[in-house]
Amino acid sequence: MKKAGDLLASFLDERVLKTARGYSELFSSWQSIAGDNIAAHSRIRELEHSVVLVEADHPGWIQILQTREKGLLDALRRRFPEQNITGISFRLSRERTELPDKEAVLSAAPEPAITGGEDTNGDPYEKIKDEHFRETLKRLEESIVLRSKGPYG
Repeated sequence: MKKAGDLLASFLDERVLKTARGYSELFSSWQSIAGDNIAAHSRIRELEHSVVLVEADHPGWIQILQTREKGLLDALRRRFPEQNITGISFRLSRERTELPDKEAVLSAAPEPAITGGEDTNGDPYEKIKDEHFRETLKRLEESIVLRSKGPYG
């Protein structure tokens, strides 16, 4: 016959183990939820007070994440209903990384904004139907180029 303390300890251990598994699955699911391009430049940093904190390695990727925030949140809620996720917060990673590749950023753009098949004469921005989004990406690229040149450029 087992003691009540032993039964309680095994019950609590199982609950802790189940909770730990849930967190582990949440963190490891980011690539399948966000997609390869976005996941290569971002990660789930923590889940606190039902808000998922996602870090990105460049402000441009944060902008891309923000354009997809609703879809990401819906996917997280569907996949992890037990976590009661209420929101997503984005922040810049403290770790320094490379500048984002322009083609990778464009491929991560919201799908309805990109047309297909037209001749763009080598300008990938011409594929983007949404004028506001196209201009935002152009300004982002200019900012990246200026930053990479440094203050004496």
